[in-house]
Amino acid sequence: MSSPELVKVVIDDREALVPKGTGLVETAAAAGIEIPVFCYEPRLGAPVGACRMCLVEIEGLPKLQAACTLTAQDGMVIRTAASSDKAAEGQNATLEFILLNHPLDCPVCDKGGECPLQDLTFRYGPGSTRMSFSKLTFEKPIPVSPLIALDRERCILCYRCTRFSSDVAEDNQLIARNRGSHTEIATFGDDPYLAPFSGNVIELCPVGALTSTQYRFEARPWEIQNVPTVCGLCPVGCNVSVTTREGKVKRVLSRNHPEIDGGWICDKGRFTYPYLAADDRITEPLARGRLGLEPLSWDDALDRAEELLRGAQGRIVTALSGSETLEQAYGLGKLLRTGLGAHSAVLPESTSSALDAFRLPLSSIAAAQLLVVVGDDAVADRAPIVDLWLKASARNGAELVRYGPTGSVPTQPGGAAAALRALAEPGNELGDRLRAADRAILVWSGPGGGGGARLAEAAHALGFEGKPGCGAFHLPATPNGGGVALAWAASADEDETDPEPIGLLIVSGVEAAADPGVRALAETAERVLAVTMFHGVAVGWADLVLPATSPLERDGTLINLEGRLQRQRRAVTPPVPDELVWTAKLAERFGVDLSPHPAVVFAELSELALGGVAAAALDGTAPLPVRAPFEAPAPAVETAAPIQPRPADAHFLGELRLLRYRPLFSGPQVERVRELQFQRPGAELELSAADAERRAIVDGETVVVRSDGVSVELRARINRKLVTGVARVADEHAGDLHLLVEVVKA
Repeated sequence: MSSPELVKVVIDDREALVPKGTGLVETAAAAGIEIPVFCYEPRLGAPVGACRMCLVEIEGLPKLQAACTLTAQDGMVIRTAASSDKAAEGQNATLEFILLNHPLDCPVCDKGGECPLQDLTFRYGPGSTRMSFSKLTFEKPIPVSPLIALDRERCILCYRCTRFSSDVAEDNQLIARNRGSHTEIATFGDDPYLAPFSGNVIELCPVGALTSTQYRFEARPWEIQNVPTVCGLCPVGCNVSVTTREGKVKRVLSRNHPEIDGGWICDKGRFTYPYLAADDRITEPLARGRLGLEPLSWDDALDRAEELLRGAQGRIVTALSGSETLEQAYGLGKLLRTGLGAHSAVLPESTSSALDAFRLPLSSIAAAQLLVVVGDDAVADRAPIVDLWLKASARNGAELVRYGPTGSVPTQPGGAAAALRALAEPGNELGDRLRAADRAILVWSGPGGGGGARLAEAAHALGFEGKPGCGAFHLPATPNGGGVALAWAASADEDETDPEPIGLLIVSGVEAAADPGVRALAETAERVLAVTMFHGVAVGWADLVLPATSPLERDGTLINLEGRLQRQRRAVTPPVPDELVWTAKLAERFGVDLSPHPAVVFAELSELALGGVAAAALDGTAPLPVRAPFEAPAPAVETAAPIQPRPADAHFLGELRLLRYRPLFSGPQVERVRELQFQRPGAELELSAADAERRAIVDGETVVVRSDGVSVELRARINRKLVTGVARVADEHAGDLHLLVEVVKA
């Protein structure tokens, strides 16, 4: 790859040597000179020059120019406000115009103390006003959504928010309406801003116009601490900064890792933190007694846990949720497998180690030429940031092909593995193009079929490991499934066996409790020990309940879907001991050497399974490990062919294949945050246009969905992308419906 052409630019009598085409704002920064901006934000795409704060004088041009809209050319001579009276006058006039109707409410504005307008006014502003008339006022705050409030008096029309909506998230819900001095930011009609990334506009806003309803009037910048950590709610592992005040979480902000998240986070990661103070949070151990579950002290709880463990020694099954840190999973595995001979675990869905041969940063998706996504689930539901990278790739001219029930190539549920096998066959047109491409990406988004292993086989067959620009990503259902599986395997060398009957079932996390397979095990187990944050289904089975912590309350490490090891830092002190602390105390009773300190456990685990990587190497933006040689995964287990719906005839309209999915805005954390309820999907059943027409069902009509004596009433929604013969419904509204369902009018 040839080196870029370098050009020499002179800025305020300083020389800068930069690649040709570099923006003037970045060129000035390379020379150690700041050009102030409001509307300019490189992540939003091409600059628009809306605010005019970046005016500079360029030798040879008669008028001041907006620096953000220009690029470096050889021999260019530039003077900023620091050395040009003309540029200084222009910036002064720009700020005076911006402040013409801007309210002087910095003491009460949530942006006060961390506001670019405030900072630049002090540094570049006129210092006094010539205006004596009353400023414009508007109704405020305007609820853009239950999560976002708009103060139009403060808006400077930089268009950062609307550009994010249209050019990055591509939801096109936030707009600038009217013209001239009457221009205002709004949504269409009275509709709320209902989109998975809406909260990013709060951070993008350079003034206090768009604010968080959760954070309003909660803290001031000089009262807070910001803790850098990693979001633990999905397998992407977005880097975030958690704002705390007086030991409580007040907000979550993005912390740009350009290879993982590009500086964006979804609303689930940003706004879910109030679940830490949920009314039904468990803050003390509970044991089943004559009157049901009763609280007990931690010493008594550990005595009871020891009794359960000794009574079921060798007949223990552990169901892990995939949200545990590596240290927590390793510690629990070391206690059970070394000290008790427990040999069975229900591990969460994880990414195959065979994909290490095709490892790339997520940001490589944006530079791809050809992308193929296979699977039953929407990418935005499993790994929302990956969906943003896919949209960026399409804007950059890439071709995107989706195989799935709602894909551009429609397939029946469970057809992902077959689609990959077909792609890898010689003579397949798309497969041949993937082989020929220098930058091609495969993505698996959905359950079943061996997931990452089948993806690795296809990538190998297509010759990806020899191409540094080609890669493959498996999107697992849990935040740290791969890390949990690795840590559990490292905790002992013995092979696992399935005990019969189960003497003790340990359920770790509310996510594990929601698994139908775990529920079935709980019905047969003699005793159940649940580790959970909330009162819920697992508590109903449990003989002993131990309180759990949240990702925002833990120190530890995670492995994201790229295979990148990242450090999770404790933002606030939990109201209960960390799981590793009581696991270490139990381990001591069984003669197992286990430290209660995550750093010590990580060092031990690192030597066993992580190549000796030091914890310090994970500080800041954690690096991506290099690719490993390809090792063929275990062959796929043959399963029965997918059940096909019965053909329609004049007397029987035919059963539909039920496709259950887990929406992004679901789960125990989202359920406990009032402001997020509008983001959750309604009680809807998605039908293809052909299936709806055959049943004379119109959009929005109430329908009855039946299977094996179970019936559920839902609202019909016609999805014109959905493959015929499939009915799609969110898990939380599917109840006990089985694989084949009948759909009729209510």
